[in-house]
Amino acid sequence: MESNVSQPSKRGKLTKHDVRKIGLMSIFNQSQMNYQLMQAGGWTLAILPALKKIYGKDKKGLSAAMKGNLEFMNTNNYAAPLLMGLEMSLEENGESRSTIDGLRVALFGPLAGIGDAITWFTILPIVAGITASFAKEGSILGPLLFFLVYVGMFLLRMPIAQLGYSAGTKAVSKIRKDSAIVSHAASVLGCTVIGGLIATYVQITVKWKIPVTATKSISIQKAFFDNIFPNILPLGYTFLLYYLVKKKNISPVILIVITFVLAILLSWLGVL
Repeated sequence: MESNVSQPSKRGKLTKHDVRKIGLMSIFNQSQMNYQLMQAGGWTLAILPALKKIYGKDKKGLSAAMKGNLEFMNTNNYAAPLLMGLEMSLEENGESRSTIDGLRVALFGPLAGIGDAITWFTILPIVAGITASFAKEGSILGPLLFFLVYVGMFLLRMPIAQLGYSAGTKAVSKIRKDSAIVSHAASVLGCTVIGGLIATYVQITVKWKIPVTATKSISIQKAFFDNIFPNILPLGYTFLLYYLVKKKNISPVILIVITFVLAILLSWLGVL
């Protein structure tokens, strides 16, 4: 006698190769960036091969999964593979659509904070500062090391995806618990490093001199600025740019262009 209880359809299992492919495909996360859904299109494109293998001939299930993932998404690109792997483990194990979608929405924000703090505010500024020093001295190690670090960060997408896939639902409480601590610590370290880089690389020197006699003049930079407050001009200009970006919402690109124009003009006039 046949049972009337419907059995859940068997879902395909992902191999290590499939999970590594998720990590590689995550480079498309921002390929369809827009202001309505942000990364949703690129996110779905990245995990689509894995979803197709998991759902197989279940077109209805695949359609529902794609529709769920085509909702608003915005996270750090280097942390995205972790959430992708985690979500695929839930899809594979037949978790409900509401659970999977709710998990994704709950975690993409904290992961964005952690990922941004670690990559854009810590690793890359530190590496850029070190390699820029090499490049400034004419060493090829500068651009070469920076390129190797970037390649290394790209290749890390694969083990990060595997980590998320292996962790499964166990990672949820851990990420929620420690995201604020990790993000804050990395942000403090990154801000400290960037502050040190500003003091090292932002240089403004006034060339004007005040004539005292026919043979003697006083350097405004050495006699005034350096004695009263060394590096006050670089500090002041840095805070001015910060104020314009933070309070006046002026585009950084515009400020970069203005800085270039001022540097060329004032240098040509012999002021700086």
